[in-house]
Amino acid sequence: MKSVLLFTILLFSIQVQSQTNEIDAFWDEVSRTVAEGDFEGYSATYHPDAILVNGMSETSYPISQALAGWKQGFDDTKAGTMKAGVEFRFDQRLHGETTAHDSGIFRYWSQNEGEELQVFIAKFEGLLVKKSGEWKMMMEYQISQATEEEWDSLK
Repeated sequence: MKSVLLFTILLFSIQVQSQTNEIDAFWDEVSRTVAEGDFEGYSATYHPDAILVNGMSETSYPISQALAGWKQGFDDTKAGTMKAGVEFRFDQRLHGETTAHDSGIFRYWSQNEGEELQVFIAKFEGLLVKKSGEWKMMMEYQISQATEEEWDSLK
């Protein structure tokens, strides 16, 4: 009986790690698309019905509206007139077979040619769903700005 329990725990652990690896790959893809100015790839990380919730402006709207506002930055990055990047650190990760909720802090930076580096750090939550074998963001909640100290605390 003990060996069956241990085997069950091991299988569950392997399944959870596999889901975490898949979701880590999702966040890596988001980072890649920002750094390369790959607007189509970045857009594809969202479910078509995704919502952006902005706690700083106390609004929410379809991700298509947010993407339209971000497109120029992607175009500039792809053209080489701007550099950009984003990193993620997490304080809570809740993963299931087809749903996931990650919360933490993201650090986005951009720098136009000949200008100072601009850094934006924010607390966020991401709600993801796995559809047709792919993870897609359903909701991005940018809760509030964060500090470098808060960022550093999440190594």
